Amino acid sequence: QVQFMESGGGLVQSGGSLRLSCAASRSTTIENNIGWYRQAPGKERELVASISRGGSINYVDSVKGRFSISRDNAKKTVYLQMSNLKPEDTAVYYCNVFMTFWKSRGLSWGQGTQVSVSS
Repeated sequence: QVQFMESGGGLVQSGGSLRLSCAASRSTTIENNIGWYRQAPGKERELVASISRGGSINYVDSVKGRFSISRDNAKKTVYLQMSNLKPEDTAVYYCNVFMTFWKSRGLSWGQGTQVSVSS
């Protein structure tokens, strides 16, 4: 089973920036539909951004204009550039494949990377 490895999280002040990186144990997996997800304490995991195999990109409304997802096929890495961070962005961030009805697909999750935004 493919494992995802997330990195780049940290503690920043409101308005700050971070860039998260996502790699996979089977590197070619990164070329498929990939999503960045997050789970805040006491809340359900939500899809934040996705990039399709063909490069189509979508964002949840709350991060539009602040987050940017991209992929470097040569480095087999998907990035999430986060700017103008807000305290409500505090969560553990995960990457995984993206598919319709992902919540019911029984996806296996990595450890994620913690993003904490102080006010």
